Amino acid sequence: MKARTTIHDIAKALNTTAATVSRALNNHPAISEATKVSVRAMAQQLNYQQNKLASALRSGKSNILGVMIPSAEINFFGSVVHGIQQIANLHNYNIIIYQSNELATYEQKGLEAFLRSRVDGVIASVAKETVNWEHYREVKARGVPLVLFDRDVEELELPSVVVDDYKGAFMATEHLVEQGCRRIAHISGQQHLRIFNDRLRGYKDALKANGLEVVDDMIVPGTVSIESGRAAMQQLMENKIKPDGVFAVEDFTGLGALQYLKTAQVKVPAEVAVIGFANEGFSQYITPSLSTIDQQTKIMGEEAANLFFDLNAQGDFYAAKPKKKILEPVLVTRESSTRIKIKAI
Repeated sequence: MKARTTIHDIAKALNTTAATVSRALNNHPAISEATKVSVRAMAQQLNYQQNKLASALRSGKSNILGVMIPSAEINFFGSVVHGIQQIANLHNYNIIIYQSNELATYEQKGLEAFLRSRVDGVIASVAKETVNWEHYREVKARGVPLVLFDRDVEELELPSVVVDDYKGAFMATEHLVEQGCRRIAHISGQQHLRIFNDRLRGYKDALKANGLEVVDDMIVPGTVSIESGRAAMQQLMENKIKPDGVFAVEDFTGLGALQYLKTAQVKVPAEVAVIGFANEGFSQYITPSLSTIDQQTKIMGEEAANLFFDLNAQGDFYAAKPKKKILEPVLVTRESSTRIKIKAI
């Protein structure tokens, strides 16, 4: 295997010193423009690749952001990353992506990898299985800028960008009421995460605001997956009083609910109307298409990146009270919940 080209190889080819080459590559003002041009030309000719980590160690700045996402398989997170990348490019930054697979152990390894890589900051969404925040506290304690998106943790006191989950859940539930549903169930997510707790509260308050009773049997805990959506929907349909509407905590849960209803030959939305949350890419293409709440994911990523750059420019990232940007949810109605005509009972 061919040895990697170093600044010493460039210096030897130009009959100069490694220190001169290093300064030229880093655009040092003490080096003439003619020398810089010749060094860059030789570096290109020899296929020289600058050691970014070494440069970061010397300058204290890597121009790299670490982005922690729970899953690369979910379109929601890919869209957020797209937004982060766009803003990072404007600031001449690169990003490193690490997938936690919704596990705290992977999340911890990812944060450690970011710190070893000398990233200038971290933008993260907490894994749904994480119940201990010490690895995030370690990042903050080291003074590395940290911004949370979608799933924030209030006790960490970090800047964050989220959607109004309570309002989105209220809108989703009220939409089912407006479609004539009166026995509305909710398949929930893990309640130690604030976003899922907020969606449960929004569901309950929407029922109360519309004169409907909150029934414990109509609330089934889930694990935010297709499988739990199917299992929860089966449990609901085995109740003595069956639901005529279901608000699923997110779209994969909603997809599982629809799959069970199709297998059980229950008509959607005529017998049971279904709405999810997140506006995943598949939602508009399945049959029936899934009504949902859009979380403005690309904007979420842009706002998270902007929050990092704005706060970082102030010098002391953690000096001021942490900022929280709350995005407006958007109701997206499709076939799974829209009833053309409501028959009188």
